[in-house]
Amino acid sequence: MKKYINERLAKGNGQCAMGDEQWATGKVQHRKFTPCRFSRQAICQLPIARRSDLPIANCRRWRLAYCLLLLSIISFTANSQTKKIIDVNEAINIALQNNGNIKAKDFEVKSAQSLTKSAGELPKFDLSAQLGQYNSSEFDQSYQASQTIPFPTLFGAKKQLLNATVKSKQLQGEMSALDLKTEVRTHYYQIQYLQNNQKQLLNLDSLYNSFTKVAELRYQVGDIKKVEISTAEAKRGEINLLLKQNEVYLQNAYQDLQALMNTKEQFEISSEPEFKPLQISALLDSDAVANHPAIRMLYQDVLIAEQNKKVERAQALPDFTLGYVNQSLIGFHTINGQERYLNSGDRFSSVNIGISIPLFSATKFKTRAFDYQRQAAEAHAKQQQLLLEKQLQNALQQYQQNLKGFSYYQQQALPNAEKIVSAAQLGYRTGDISYVEYLYALQTATDIKLNYLQSIQQVNQSVINIYSLINK
Repeated sequence: MKKYINERLAKGNGQCAMGDEQWATGKVQHRKFTPCRFSRQAICQLPIARRSDLPIANCRRWRLAYCLLLLSIISFTANSQTKKIIDVNEAINIALQNNGNIKAKDFEVKSAQSLTKSAGELPKFDLSAQLGQYNSSEFDQSYQASQTIPFPTLFGAKKQLLNATVKSKQLQGEMSALDLKTEVRTHYYQIQYLQNNQKQLLNLDSLYNSFTKVAELRYQVGDIKKVEISTAEAKRGEINLLLKQNEVYLQNAYQDLQALMNTKEQFEISSEPEFKPLQISALLDSDAVANHPAIRMLYQDVLIAEQNKKVERAQALPDFTLGYVNQSLIGFHTINGQERYLNSGDRFSSVNIGISIPLFSATKFKTRAFDYQRQAAEAHAKQQQLLLEKQLQNALQQYQQNLKGFSYYQQQALPNAEKIVSAAQLGYRTGDISYVEYLYALQTATDIKLNYLQSIQQVNQSVINIYSLINK
C-alpha cells in the first residue's frame, strides 16, 4: 500500500511524495510542502492509507483537510452562480425576454394575426338529397348543392377590421412593455439607493461607535456622567435599527426585481463608484405624448369602431346564392315527339342562381351605434392625451425641483456636514463641547447625509416617471 502511494505521488514530479520514515512516524506536519501543479488527473493527489497506517491525530487532520477542501469548492460554485448586472438596460432586456405578461401579449398578437386569414371565410357549403316518390310512384333521387357568397365588399371590410384588431393587440403589448420597463427601473434604482444608504449607515455607525468609546473614556476619568454613555449607545442602536430595516428593504427590492425578470438565477446589481442622479434632456420631442402607446391604443379604438361600422354596412348588402341540382325522373317522357321510358340512370340537372336582399334590416341603427362608439372613443382619447400632456409638464417641473434639492445637498449641505462632524469630534475629545452639543452635531450630519441620498432617489424617480410618459 505504502509503495503504491509513493509511486503515485512520485508521478507528480515528486512534489507531493513522502518518505518511508515520515509515513512510519506520522511526522508530516513539519515538512515543507509545495503545492502540486494543476493537471488533468487531480489538483493535488493526497495520500490515501489505511486507518491503521496513520496515527489518529493525522487521520483527523486529513478529514479536516478534506472537509475544508469540499467547503471551499461549494463556496466557489455558489459564488460563480451569482450573475452581475452592470446596468439597468441589461435588467430590462432580461425582463422583456422572460416576463410572463410580455409573453402573454405576444401570444395575443399571434392569435389576432391568425384570425386575419379568416377574413375571406365563406358560409358553409350546403349539400342535400331528396329521395322518394316526389315525381311518381317510382323511387327517385334528387341531389342539391348550393353555396351562399356574400357581397365582395364584406371581405375587404372584415380584413381591415381584423388588421385594426392586430394593431390594437400590438399596442397593448407595447403598453405592457413600457409598464414593465418602468417597474424594472424603479426597483433597479431603488436597489442602488439602498446599497448606498447601507454604506452611509455603516459610516454613521462607525461615528457613533467612536462617540461611545470617547464617552466611556471620559466617564472613567470622571468628566461625564453615566447618562452620556447611555445616550450614545441609544443613538447607535437607532442606526443599527435603520441598518436592519435597510437590509429588509434591499432584500424585498431584489425579490421584486427577480420576479419581474422571471428568473431563478441569483444576481447582484453592480454598485457604481459614485451614486449620481439620472439626467434627462431639456428638449423633449413635441410628439412624445401623442406617440405614447396608451394614447395610440385609444385612437386605435376609434379606428376599430369605424371599421365595425363598415363591416355592418357590408353585411347589409345582397348575398348571392349558386346552386346545382341533379335528379332522376323515372317514367315515360315525351322527347322529340316520342314517348320514352327513363329509369334512374337517366339524370336531369339544373343550376340555381339567387340573391338575398334584406327587407327589414336594422343596419341603420347598428351603424348609428358604431358612430356613437367612435365619437366616444375619440373624445376619450383627446381627453387622455390632454391629461398626459399636463402630467408631463408637472413631471418636468417636479424633476427641476428635485434637481434643485440635490444641488443644495451636494454643493452646500454635504460639505458642511463633514465640517460639522470633524469640529464636533475634536471639540468633544477636548471637552470644549458637551455631549448634548455633540449629539446634536452628529444628528445634523446624519440627517444631511441620508437626505442627500434621498434627494438622488427623488431625482431618479422623477426621471423614471418622465420616461414612462414619453414611452422611453
